[in-house]
Amino acid sequence: MPTTFFASLALAAVLQTAGTSPPQPAGAPPATSSSYRIGPQDQLQITVADEAELSGKFRVDNDGSFIFPYLGRVAAAGKTLAELQGALTRDLSNGYLRNPQVRVEVDQYKSQSVFVSGEVRAPGKITMAGSTMTLLDALGQAGSPTPTASTEIVITRRAADPNAKPDEIRVNRRDVETGRAPQDLYLRDGDVIFVPKAETFYISGLVRNPGSYVLDPGMTVEQALALAGGLTDRGSDRGIVITRVVNGVGVDLGVNKLEKVQAGDTIKVRGRFF
Repeated sequence: MPTTFFASLALAAVLQTAGTSPPQPAGAPPATSSSYRIGPQDQLQITVADEAELSGKFRVDNDGSFIFPYLGRVAAAGKTLAELQGALTRDLSNGYLRNPQVRVEVDQYKSQSVFVSGEVRAPGKITMAGSTMTLLDALGQAGSPTPTASTEIVITRRAADPNAKPDEIRVNRRDVETGRAPQDLYLRDGDVIFVPKAETFYISGLVRNPGSYVLDPGMTVEQALALAGGLTDRGSDRGIVITRVVNGVGVDLGVNKLEKVQAGDTIKVRGRFF
């Protein structure tokens, strides 16, 4: 294998160690091979130039190490690929090979995972199949949200400081699905995704599809009416009434189309007077 190829890898490792990698903007995917840290059950592809017996696939055991020819058990968990590559190069140079050229890649990602719970069809632990996973990827693997799922999703993420409270990220799923959000959210190892049950409201009267509907945060009466298919030919957009529970009592409130709908509201659409 050409020496220049491994030289470029060595240069990348030096830049990473020196901290010269550019910072990632908020919401951008984390760097793939450079920042990924190896964990138990990951399968590594290790290539040593011109040394077929030292090249192959190696599974990291639960103790974070694997057995490598000549060197015996090698610690891998917690290291980046560049760090493990440097360690193997150093150890092989110590009496085994002259100027070894080593390349380390991840053949199978198995050590990192997220957990999806709540209103999805198949809640549970999901193994990250690569160094990155998006929110929509995780929801898809969890069987996708149920019809009763809220559009607001809560992600709990470990803080960088182990003594600090976890971070909480709230995401509107429909903004991501429809492209209104800047980009899909990239998850991290250990993230817990909770899809709560949606709050609902009810529309009755002269609309095309009266019934119960899922409430999106910030939804207006006008948007709610559109969700119900709009008014019938006899329906009027004047004199719309919302029945809302206030202090435990149902109260009829006259509203306009820009009024915000609240959970549990019943929107009543009356008929025209002529």
